[in-house]
Parts: sequence; structure tokens; C-alpha cells
Amino acid sequence: MRLISKSSLCITLLAGFGAGLPTCWAQKWEFGVLGGAGFYSNGTVTAPSGTGDVGFKSGAAAGAYLGHNNYRRLGGELRYEYRPGDLKVSSGGAEATFKGEAHLIHYDFLFHFAGTDSSVRPFVAGGGGVKVYRGTGPATVTQPLSRLALLTNTYETSGLASAGAGVKIRATRRLGLRLEVHDFITPFPKQVIAPAPGAKITGMLHDITVMGGIALIF
Repeated sequence: MRLISKSSLCITLLAGFGAGLPTCWAQKWEFGVLGGAGFYSNGTVTAPSGTGDVGFKSGAAAGAYLGHNNYRRLGGELRYEYRPGDLKVSSGGAEATFKGEAHLIHYDFLFHFAGTDSSVRPFVAGGGGVKVYRGTGPATVTQPLSRLALLTNTYETSGLASAGAGVKIRATRRLGLRLEVHDFITPFPKQVIAPAPGAKITGMLHDITVMGGIALIF
């Protein structure tokens, strides 16, 4: 058996390391911030005393993400969004509201329709995570439309499905811009907006969010 000399081993290791460098250098990471607005769908509450709409008011949206583009068309992002929005219940022209907010943490896979060398990269995204709904208003003994639903000072964590599309634009070597729309889908949070005794809330909750952002590419 022929032994490999130390010099040959060093050369082999250096060659393997050198071959791996282009792959490491080719890894492109993004850190970005986002801002825009979101629009909630409503659920329906049905009770012996009548029916109404329940959900969250539309409002601002803000977020941040850390993304990677290690492959020519496939990438991924770890994301956070903050969604302030009052809880609400309405029926027959009357409406009750309650301060609230939501926090989203999720991971999305991105498929780009252009390679990493393109300055304009349309994409579609899909993934999942969690969304924390919070009622932040002051607790009250009585509340309008409590015969249908009660808006509560509590929190609830729900599983989240994320689907979206958008476009990335390379402004400079280190600076990127983007515009996107996402639909964040969860079961209706029936602890934060609790149906009254004998009432039933139906429907999934869609949070359609439109945001633009700026990213540092490294």
C-alpha cells in the first residue's frame, strides 16, 4: 500500500477547499425591511339573537426578513410582520371595536422566474409559521353586541399559511428593492374574538398584505 505524503495531502485538501470557494462566494443573502398595508377578510357569527360580521380592521403593516439565494432560482426567507388592527364585531349598522394587533413569524420558500444574475426577478412564495393575535384594549364588564361575540384582552397563537408573489429589483450591487403581495391565512382566533354562548363563528381569516421594501444584499 502506497502512503500519501504530507505535501500531497496538503495539496489535495487545498484543492478541495479552493473548489468549494466559488460556491461559498456565490451565496447571496438579503436583509430587508418592509412597509405597507393589510386588508382582513371577515368571519360570520351566528347566534339565536341574529347574525353579524367579526374580524379585524384593515391597517398598516411592517416587517423584516432575512433571505438567502443559494440557488439560481430557488431561495428562502425567514420573516416577521407586525400588523396593528382593531378587533371588531358589527351587526345591523352597529359596531363594537377593541384595540388589537398581530405578530407573524414564518419561513417562505421563493421560486424566482429569473436567475440570480438578473436585475429584475419576479417570484412566487409559499410557506408557513405562526401568528399571534392580541387584544390590547382595556377589559370592560359590558360591551356592545356581546350577545354575538366578545372582544377580549388576551392573546392566541394560530398556525399560519403564507402565499404570495412579487418582484425584486437590483438597484445597485448591494441594494435591492421589492414589491409584493401576500395572503396570510389562519383559523379564526376564537379566544381573542370569542363567540357568545350559543353563537358560532365560521370562516378562515385572510390577511391580504401589500408591502414594498428595501434590502441590503451581502
